[in-house]
Amino acid sequence: MDSAAVETFEAGRGRLASLAYRLLGSAADAEDAVQDTFLRWLAADHERVEVPEAWLTKVVTNVCLDRLRSAQARHERVAGAWLPEPLLEGDPMLGPADTFEQRESVSLAVLTLLERLSPVERAVYVLREAFSYSHAEIAGILDISKSASQQHAHRARIRVASERPRGSEADPASARRVVEEFLAAATSGRTERLVALLTDDVTAVSDGAGLSKRLLEYRTRERVASFVRAGFKPTPAKRRLAGGSPSIHIALVNGTPAVLAVLDDRVVGAVAFEVRDGKVASLRGIAAADRLGRLSEVWRQHESDAPVIDAW
Repeated sequence: MDSAAVETFEAGRGRLASLAYRLLGSAADAEDAVQDTFLRWLAADHERVEVPEAWLTKVVTNVCLDRLRSAQARHERVAGAWLPEPLLEGDPMLGPADTFEQRESVSLAVLTLLERLSPVERAVYVLREAFSYSHAEIAGILDISKSASQQHAHRARIRVASERPRGSEADPASARRVVEEFLAAATSGRTERLVALLTDDVTAVSDGAGLSKRLLEYRTRERVASFVRAGFKPTPAKRRLAGGSPSIHIALVNGTPAVLAVLDDRVVGAVAFEVRDGKVASLRGIAAADRLGRLSEVWRQHESDAPVIDAW
């Protein structure tokens, strides 16, 4: 094995993983794409590779596009049982977060919206917004013309902007306070206070702990409040499903506050919140074990705050 080639690859592994995660919305799939890229890199004629970073970016992007276009991936996503895999703040796979565009491109809300784009539109959007590639560079990566890259980017921006409600963005401390108040209302059963903390266009989505073939979706403040009350109420059946009585923590997931249920250093459930104008605009509940593996792994390495509820 060429140690210099391995060293070159490892120097860019983090960037490739964060690119693949944004393209696929899955940490496990992103890791597979990066590993596939690594194997292709080892088999490549390195003397003919002028710029390794560009070569690796092109390969990992096209590996991801192949995955997005596959029949299995289309079925999983079109079937309506798919949510992006949540990542804990500090996870290197989240990648660059210096600009608003970079931070938003990895939010669960935008990752969900990107599912509605074509694979090429998604790739152009991510390469342009999150990694600041020029349209000439994107054209080379995707083997399209520069004008085609510009057109794809324009359509993608319009689609994302039209389906993403706008309002004043909450800073992390303010958003956390809203979630803390929301959690207090949810666990106390104060429905009126819950309703008051929701925006008029609030939505809630749950994967049903992986037990449902489709996502469970709720709209209107009253229905979302009812769903939340039921969801946050502990029952013997829920404890059996979780394997015990988890502690409840508030942490940042994909840049937004989330409520995490943790049992024996393993995250068994996550509810991610989007806060807008001082209220909760959306909730995404994820409890399927295959979507929480990396979150649990990073959680074990993370110095967490004290739980807001010791035993749920």
